[in-house]
Amino acid sequence: MKAVTSHRSLSEVVNDAVKLLLSEDQQDLSAFEQRINEPTMSYEALLDDLKTHGKL
Repeated sequence: MKAVTSHRSLSEVVNDAVKLLLSEDQQDLSAFEQRINEPTMSYEALLDDLKTHGKL
C-alpha cells in the first residue's frame, strides 16, 4: 500500500526500509563499542538499584 500511495516501486520502499534498519544496527553497534569498558550489572542488581531509587 505504501508503494502505491507514495507512487514508488515496491522495491524502492523495501530498499529504504532495509537501509533504515541497517543504519539503526550500525548505530547500536557503535553504542556498544563506546560502552565496552563500562562495568556490567546483573538483572537482579538492576532491579535492586531501581527499587532503591524509587523507580520501581
